[in-house]
Amino acid sequence: MSSVTLTLAITGASGAVFAREMLRALEADERVARVHFVATDNSLRVIAEELEIAGRTDLVEKLLGAAPRKTVQHGDGNIGAAIASGSHPSDGMIVLPCSMGTLASIANGMADTLIARAADVTLKERRPLILCVRETPFNRIHLRNMTLAAEAGAVIFPVIPALYFKPADSTEMARQFVFRVLAHVGLRQQGAYIWKADE
Repeated sequence: MSSVTLTLAITGASGAVFAREMLRALEADERVARVHFVATDNSLRVIAEELEIAGRTDLVEKLLGAAPRKTVQHGDGNIGAAIASGSHPSDGMIVLPCSMGTLASIANGMADTLIARAADVTLKERRPLILCVRETPFNRIHLRNMTLAAEAGAVIFPVIPALYFKPADSTEMARQFVFRVLAHVGLRQQGAYIWKADE
């Protein structure tokens, strides 16, 4: 039965293919009733460069390759959106990829954008917040901010795709990473690779 409501935020870090595969997985999952989608201005440039998808207009449809059935797009400047309020029903939030700038805003309570405010609300309401950070190497500021966010209740889930299942291409690598993230919020996916230890 469809009942899960999640927020998916995309920021300006490299890794647009991961965000696209996450959006596609959420749209396809019949347990998910609503997806609130927010993309930063910087993410639009990354999406254009990495996926050759330009502009904010019809972005969700372009990423999905079809009209969305359950995804609603919000502007990052729209602080009045439903997900900015703790009274709005939600089952969690995923930021994929999560830039160091977005991490800093969330870790330090700078709720001045919709993404930062929605993340702040997610933390204060004790809902799952998954921050898929994307940077290398980390400096001490990054590490401190990750610690702050983790201490506040977020899960730091770095974009480190697995190789042991021998992915055929970058899309399959991204898809399997997405499946691991979704398992972390209680949405295990069919087709997810499961490691089987030697008997």
